[in-house]
Amino acid sequence: MPAAPIPVPTETAETAQPTREPPHAAIWPRRLPRTLVVPETSLWFNLEVNARRYPDKAAYVFFGRAISFGELHAQAQALAGWLQAHGLERGDRVLLFMQNCPQFVIAFYAVQRADAVVVPVNPMNRADEFGHYITDPEARFAITSADLAGIVAEANARLPEAERLAHVVATRLCDTMPEVLDEAERPAPAILDWLQSDPPLPPGCTRWLDALAAGHRPHNPPQAAPDDLALLPYTSGTTGLPKGCMHTHRTLMSNVVGGGLWSHASAESVSLAVVPMFHITGMMYSVLGCVYLGSTQVLLPRWDRELAGRLISRYGVTHWTCIPTMVIDLFGSPNYKRFDLSSLRNVSGGGAAMPHAVAERLRDEFGITFAEGYGLTETAAPSHANPPERAKLQCLGIPIYGVDSRIVDPDTLRELPPGEAGEIVTHGPMIFKGYWRHPEATKAAFIELDGKPFFRTGDLGRMDEEGYFFMTDRLKRMINASGFKVWPSEVELLLFKCPLVQEACVIGTRDAYRGETVKAVVVPRDEVRATIQPEDIVTWAREHMAAYKVPRIVEFTDALPKSGSGKVMWRVLQEREPTTPRSS
Repeated sequence: MPAAPIPVPTETAETAQPTREPPHAAIWPRRLPRTLVVPETSLWFNLEVNARRYPDKAAYVFFGRAISFGELHAQAQALAGWLQAHGLERGDRVLLFMQNCPQFVIAFYAVQRADAVVVPVNPMNRADEFGHYITDPEARFAITSADLAGIVAEANARLPEAERLAHVVATRLCDTMPEVLDEAERPAPAILDWLQSDPPLPPGCTRWLDALAAGHRPHNPPQAAPDDLALLPYTSGTTGLPKGCMHTHRTLMSNVVGGGLWSHASAESVSLAVVPMFHITGMMYSVLGCVYLGSTQVLLPRWDRELAGRLISRYGVTHWTCIPTMVIDLFGSPNYKRFDLSSLRNVSGGGAAMPHAVAERLRDEFGITFAEGYGLTETAAPSHANPPERAKLQCLGIPIYGVDSRIVDPDTLRELPPGEAGEIVTHGPMIFKGYWRHPEATKAAFIELDGKPFFRTGDLGRMDEEGYFFMTDRLKRMINASGFKVWPSEVELLLFKCPLVQEACVIGTRDAYRGETVKAVVVPRDEVRATIQPEDIVTWAREHMAAYKVPRIVEFTDALPKSGSGKVMWRVLQEREPTTPRSS
């Protein structure tokens, strides 16, 4: 049975203070409601509705092959039946470990149809990292792709038998691709080889197509209620291993409903889905919001700027949620002038600041203002966004529907006036219900202001007189590499397993392309000190951790700076780093 939800303070009629008018009220778009009426239904119901509304409409297009809403619904039902026939029960956690593909979405909704909980896992993780995602949520099922099934099997075999996965389903990525690709849909050769690969599966692994063909149906009608757990995405912190963020159907539904309204999206919209679906942003816009709207997603499993340009042109893509480095890379293509990008109406994103020059180029050449947003795994993606009709560059935006955000002194928690920098704290309907099995961390993550619980984001920012928020720094120790969040403590824990490393401290360093990149300051073991090279650490790291976590720069030292209690003083090393970007 799942662990009982950890209570987060909630406001009551007795404790709530009168609503005060926020600064951004004066510039709130007139087309938008200030708060949302969120449906009292489940995420599965969204698919059920649009499978009936638009049974033959393309929900996803994958290298030229369309998956209709009706097919999506039918296959999710079949997989849900298979999972239940093999012992999946209501509230159980299921790992979802693959790149963007229709199977990811089918699996997500199959788990929802079975009234269970999806645990999305970054497909860049290696076996050393993956074991935590089996043991911490106590998962018994995993759905993965054939190229990653070996990682799942290796991590599983290292665990005591009582903690292991019971069932693994693996799909070839080409299971939902056409047999013959049109030239305009053809990715780079290396990506195509990967997509079409068919590696042997580990013993006991069930093939995706066999599970769908087994003919199972769900045991009973859907049972999930709005406040049941639906999603358990993991996020790291300043200490320890990643922690699961508990999101219910209700906390997710707020941004599911609000996203389309904010960005002028509808069933007629066509989006380029390239932000990873395991990530909360990709999950919200390319798995949840689009199924609620009935819109079409053109899927890319990996970033390929030439293919992205051709797909935008071919399908008349109207909406593109991205990270700034994708726009920068697309502009860097020698062919970008040949792409027809005139269909784009809304380009938005976050994770890293969009360089001002690139944003101006997007506006001048295509008439599009890049609308940055801000949110965390704990806030189910956006808690702030720039209104497309009144966006400010390099700005987090304004608090969205029903969100109350403030700037407080991180030490005294005193609220600060506009213009002063402090910690961003947020109250809203999309805030998570706590960290899975971490009551103390949950308690520390919230404060109470005016009788309401506010989540401490750990980000430092300021608010201007109009109510727009701007990032100034981070309170938490985190590296933002091209939008990927890297937590130094996690990388350090992995580096301590390296036979070449005595001690390590991981910090961020400026990078001209990625914004920030990962640097490891390493004390080598005595026996290798005379011969070790930085490349030796990088090579080991590539084999044992996700690529985005791998230190790009390794510096050797005889000793790390430490406090009187023996704690490594990472801030000393961080403050020594140059503030001007280096080339990748």
